[in-house]
Amino acid sequence: MEEPEHPTPFKSPPSSPPQRRQLCSHCDRPLPACLCYALPATPLPTKTKILIIRHPHESRHKLNTTPLISKTLLNATTISSRRLLPHHLPNQSPPAIYLFPPSPNASAVTLSQLKSSNLLNYETTPLLLIVFDATWKHAKEMVSASEGVLKGLALRVCLDGVDENVTGGSIYDNELVLRKEPFGGCVSTLEAVARCLGVIEPNGDEVQGVLIGVLREMVRLQAGFLKPLKPRPKMLKKSKHKEEDNYQLVHKFLY
Repeated sequence: MEEPEHPTPFKSPPSSPPQRRQLCSHCDRPLPACLCYALPATPLPTKTKILIIRHPHESRHKLNTTPLISKTLLNATTISSRRLLPHHLPNQSPPAIYLFPPSPNASAVTLSQLKSSNLLNYETTPLLLIVFDATWKHAKEMVSASEGVLKGLALRVCLDGVDENVTGGSIYDNELVLRKEPFGGCVSTLEAVARCLGVIEPNGDEVQGVLIGVLREMVRLQAGFLKPLKPRPKMLKKSKHKEEDNYQLVHKFLY
């Protein structure tokens, strides 16, 4: 007697691996968010040399603005590191400043004070601008770890309007809440560099305008991919839940 044939089990076709988003070969951004049209045809030359120490984690952030600085400015160099090291500096290092808000243990000169004072003769002597690119928590750690190199080398400079009692003030906050800065005077790396170069470069208004234009376009494009958020119901704390349950229990017995 012939054994009944067992039907061949159905096998679903192998699923193809998810395709990675195509990136623009020039601006390195996803094609739908390409920013080439906003970038200058050739990077802008500046008297100031810009050295960006970028925390290794920042390369994962989609809204990191450091790559746009390198695409816009000719004299911008980016180094991935958790602190500034002596070999990161140029062989013949010019007078240097580094951008960071003041702290209780370290004061900072504002851009307005730098412009009106004779602390640095940046009009005739090119400067080295050092910027730390990271989350604010990591940036504090990076500056603290770099103090041995920064001391005696660079003047600490901050943007005007630094106020820990005020929130907002950056382009992100004013035009689109893509991320929140901790307090007034804190902005993205690109905006900070733009505002600083606007003061110390001979054609600062032009350089700042180009950089800010690129940032505004990035923010505008990113806004098109945001999904509207549904308001979440307000959740009561456990203590509130307990009070509500007790109230309902008493109400049941009384009425």
